[in-house]
Amino acid sequence: MEKRRVMQSVVIAVCVIICVVIVIFAGKLISKYTPTKEEMDLKEYYDLTEDQTAAIVLNHEVLAQKAVLRDGMAYLDYDMVRELFNSRFYWDGNENLLLYTTASDVISAEAASKEYSVTKKKNEENYVIVYAEEHTALIAIDYVKKFTDLEYQFYEEPNRMVITTDWSDYTSVPVKKNTQIRLKGGIKSPILKQVEKETELTLLEAGKDWDKVATQDGIIGYIRKKKLGKEEEKSYGHTYEEETFTHLLKDEKINMAWHQVTTKEANSTIKDVLARTKGLNVISPTWFYLNDNEGGLMNLSSKEYVDYCHSQEVEVWALINNLENKEVDSTEVLTHTSKRRNVVNQLIASAIEYNFDGINVDFEALGKEAGDGYVQFIRELSLKCENNGIVLSVDNYVPSDYTAFYDREEQANFADYIIMMGYDEHYAGSEEGSVASIGFVKQGIEDTLKEVPANQLILAAPFFTRVWALQPKEATDDVEAASEDYVPYEISSQAVGMEEAWNMSSVNGVDPVWSEPDGQYYAEYIKDGTTYKIWLEDERSMDLRLAAFKEHDLAGMSFWKLGLEESRIWDTILKYMN
Repeated sequence: MEKRRVMQSVVIAVCVIICVVIVIFAGKLISKYTPTKEEMDLKEYYDLTEDQTAAIVLNHEVLAQKAVLRDGMAYLDYDMVRELFNSRFYWDGNENLLLYTTASDVISAEAASKEYSVTKKKNEENYVIVYAEEHTALIAIDYVKKFTDLEYQFYEEPNRMVITTDWSDYTSVPVKKNTQIRLKGGIKSPILKQVEKETELTLLEAGKDWDKVATQDGIIGYIRKKKLGKEEEKSYGHTYEEETFTHLLKDEKINMAWHQVTTKEANSTIKDVLARTKGLNVISPTWFYLNDNEGGLMNLSSKEYVDYCHSQEVEVWALINNLENKEVDSTEVLTHTSKRRNVVNQLIASAIEYNFDGINVDFEALGKEAGDGYVQFIRELSLKCENNGIVLSVDNYVPSDYTAFYDREEQANFADYIIMMGYDEHYAGSEEGSVASIGFVKQGIEDTLKEVPANQLILAAPFFTRVWALQPKEATDDVEAASEDYVPYEISSQAVGMEEAWNMSSVNGVDPVWSEPDGQYYAEYIKDGTTYKIWLEDERSMDLRLAAFKEHDLAGMSFWKLGLEESRIWDTILKYMN
């Protein structure tokens, strides 16, 4: 009997254990397959920690940056506006001015003001246009929208702006049955939004069981594929008229050269200078340079010079540079609106007084901090030039990562011609090498054409070369001599004209050899223990550059500088100018 009771107890215990296991297992199954009802706090979703901020959803992407709310208006950080919406805005943090340049006007707004000026006309908005902050500016979204191809909607609880700038066709998909959009694909992911049947969603990414979608009010998450209806390709039907820019372009090819003028008296040589050329139709005398930090200019221009050039059917494009007075801080001038205007007004006044046909800007060795101010200077100068029928050309380096801030594409919108200085591949202070090998020139053309239309691009070629002197030196110790970085000679160079370089080779008994990779003749000799290397310029090397100009149907050629060329080079140039 006792044994029987024991067996019953064991059976009961086993049954209880089995039931418990079943209950636990069933609970886990139920838990696993039961969707969570947890709803995510949308403030957390948008990472909103302050009441006076708003999330930004741009083209179905939640941005890390936030808008600032003031008096019912949303404001965007200046750097974000330039990076994501419209890089033509320019904030002068020195004078607290927000500028926007159209094809015809410079539009300005002072900080904390509701007014903006178009030329001399005042206009007013019903909101403050821009606020000055410690290290940036905040611009009203409605003001940005005035000049930008964007649309936006503002939503509350929580505050967010849904902005569209991408007007490509999109895939729309309807909801077949009331359901939820979740943070991630899976029923255990928190709910972002309850969506009703027939709600139209934008399909962003199709998955196996879950699709990534976006709602009209800026929720981006995942929804079960089986809850969605038939996909449909749709168009926004959005139209926007892009601003068009006009340019003062010549019908003929530009055959241009720079004339270095360092004193007013040097202008008197123009008759002899032109007599040594053939087919030149533009001359650019180096008449202006920045002379103080207020934007004052040195002016070496001459009415007699212009009149004589015109009598020879040669246009005068007066050059301004920033290199002559080493005491001048180019960044200081370019980043102050009043100082830029001072430069512009002096140039235009002189152009009118002396009857210049054009202005050539040659600002070199700028730091990145001056880049935005420099581009704004080109915009402002271009409008004054166009209003007075003056051609504006701008000299530029061969494109590189460290000169990208010169923004050749934006320059080309405003300036008439962009001149690519196809030289200084090797320069004073660099290692020895060609000033302008043909590969360097061709690559420069191809890279510049990615930003500048061919009919606005002028290729500049050198009338000079460099004579490189490699003077042996001794290491100060054995460790230095063993170093991989040790160079056993001092390098120096001097720029010389075409004929002088050939004469140096001849006098030293060298018979130059043609270098196919460089597209130039090369000479090397040793004198008094120093090795000299010269990559020579002549008709053959120039012919290759002219052929590249012709191949790409560029606007013209320019040459630095008059007086360094050999006379027969003009016959080579003339062959390509028809």
